[in-house]
Amino acid sequence: MTTVAAIDCGTNSVRLLILRRDGETLRELAREVRLARLGQGVDATGEFHPDALARTFVVVEEFARIIADHDVERLRFVATSAARDVTNRQLFVDGVRQRLGVEPSIISGDEEARLSSAGVLSGVDAPAPVLVFDIGGGSTELVVLDDDGAVTWAVSLDVGAVRVRERLLPSDPPQESELQAARRFIGGMFDGSGVEFASIATAVGVAGTVTSTAARALGLSAYSREAVHGSVLSRARIEAAVRHWNTTPVAEIEQEPCMHPLRAGVIGAGTLILDEISARVPSGEVLVSETDILDGIALELLDQPS
Repeated sequence: MTTVAAIDCGTNSVRLLILRRDGETLRELAREVRLARLGQGVDATGEFHPDALARTFVVVEEFARIIADHDVERLRFVATSAARDVTNRQLFVDGVRQRLGVEPSIISGDEEARLSSAGVLSGVDAPAPVLVFDIGGGSTELVVLDDDGAVTWAVSLDVGAVRVRERLLPSDPPQESELQAARRFIGGMFDGSGVEFASIATAVGVAGTVTSTAARALGLSAYSREAVHGSVLSRARIEAAVRHWNTTPVAEIEQEPCMHPLRAGVIGAGTLILDEISARVPSGEVLVSETDILDGIALELLDQPS
């Protein structure tokens, strides 16, 4: 029997997954997500804000208590876009080590893409070529997989919901000129990404922007991972979400079902990124996956030799 814990610390959220393998049986012991907005102001200042670090460390301390309640043998803490971009990274590294006893892994965009696609493939089966995309706070990962699940192209782009909101959408709600500028920026990044969007048979989206959009499309009054996983977002549903969340004040978005206050301020920017991807794939549809980089990290830990 082997028990592992994986933590994914992104620009907007911090998530925990504890898995136990006993023979051929795989059991999920805990799956938690907290919004900490670690990437607050990083795009403008190049540094972690003290408030963002404080919020993140509160979450890390909570996760440390949850991990202590299980017989965890292996733990990996992975940090992505925000931690790659800052000059005061050591404050973050030291804070995590003090609270968890492990050194955080600040991974490259390529490794983030690899782990994300591995996690997706553990939970969905879709016609290839498959485009797996992960819209984060600071970056978006695009991974193309062939019929065998092999990666044929992977790229990490510095275009994320927090970054776009802070850089290009200062008004609340955004003005039309801001939205157009944001679309030009996002579209230019995708058009230069090297992804042959016209060849994609299935687009699979992961992370908070996509799952929040799915929850809204399904009309959920309380978030359901089971309902969201495997659902399909049509072009019409995505376009409706873009219109709604980019014409509604953040204070009103905060009151919506399934919406965390720290996501409310960036969800409009996130849907612009989602919409630009959807517009480029032939079907216009996005398959929603709740398995993602977090699952990829945990499964890789389980596959390590004893």
